[in-house]
Amino acid sequence: MPSIPRPQAAEAALPILLRQLRLAWIRCHWQSIASQAEGEGWSHSQFLYALCEQEVEQRQQARQHRLLRAAHLPWSKALADYDHGGRIETHRWQELEALSRQSEWLQRGENVLLFGPSGVGKTHLAVGIALAQIGLDQACRFYPATSLVQELQKARAEYNLPAALERLDRYPLLLIDDIGYVRRDEQESSVLFELICHRYERRSLLITANQPFTAWDEIFPSSSMTVAAVDRLVHHCHIIEISGDSHRRAQASRRSGSQQPQQP
Repeated sequence: MPSIPRPQAAEAALPILLRQLRLAWIRCHWQSIASQAEGEGWSHSQFLYALCEQEVEQRQQARQHRLLRAAHLPWSKALADYDHGGRIETHRWQELEALSRQSEWLQRGENVLLFGPSGVGKTHLAVGIALAQIGLDQACRFYPATSLVQELQKARAEYNLPAALERLDRYPLLLIDDIGYVRRDEQESSVLFELICHRYERRSLLITANQPFTAWDEIFPSSSMTVAAVDRLVHHCHIIEISGDSHRRAQASRRSGSQQPQQP
């Protein structure tokens, strides 16, 4: 048995030990919990359980906040907030809901491709899936496609592209928004192609696009590169097509209509 100091000495030394053990919540709250335990007649094991339960809960909340900050999401919109009626086929919506409830598809390196015209909510859906995965303790990273390409181009210019690709491996899910805005330029397209090849069957990509695959020759400089990129993306993939008019255009139209002067 270890030697136990007197009560006053133990109380003075306990914060130091808890700091060394990195038990931040217990270090700040053990005295109030001890008072509650004494008042309610808890056993030693009940007291210890209460401390550990709260420590675990606080650590999980802190990790969720870190994951959320690291994801760089443009906003916080849940999948359930998306009005999918008439825009996504029922079985495809159920597929999206299933993807949001579990993360095994990330472990298998499966991809998600969201196709549809501008303004139908592709980014909303991407963010909703990312938020759901963060809730399942999965690290995600959101990038506008042009920003990601610029970052990878900079890494290549500095001879650090392999290291940059490996750093992105820390995210089981990498979201690339609006891939169609990448210019058909050999330098831009080649780093994007290398990213796709690097993550193939290892890490998941979620890509939003305005253009169907038939128009992806406008992204990559050659048909062979387009075919190779698409082939890798769709090998293990969930493809969701979204139809309908732009949410933004509809909202603007409603605002415009509400501002029209009424006839006397």
